[in-house]
Amino acid sequence: MPHLDFPYRFDGSGRTASTGEADHVRDLIAQVLLTAPGERVMRPDFGAGLLQLVFEPNSVAIAATAQMLVQSSLQQHLSHLIAVDAVRIGNDDGALRVDVDYRLLRDGSAASAAIDIPGGGAP
Repeated sequence: MPHLDFPYRFDGSGRTASTGEADHVRDLIAQVLLTAPGERVMRPDFGAGLLQLVFEPNSVAIAATAQMLVQSSLQQHLSHLIAVDAVRIGNDDGALRVDVDYRLLRDGSAASAAIDIPGGGAP
């Protein structure tokens, strides 16, 4: 079953772009990680708030905080679709990099998502 692609765009034929299940789940992970709590109407708890950590100084505490935020937010909002296996936080050329390894609950297949957030950030 096709899903709307994120971010919203038009395909080559001028219609709304669609995507498959695996890409849709990666899109949902990006939405959870890049949305600040309180940003969505009627869902004040949605999001991880990672953008708030981008300009914090590099430290082990910030990395641990970011990892906990990612893990708990994904479990809270996407636990009906995925099981999170591992979350790694890194600083890649001044950008906060989040790598998530997960399994799709529908078929048990393993997948990963990498999200880069420009700016300073956790190590």
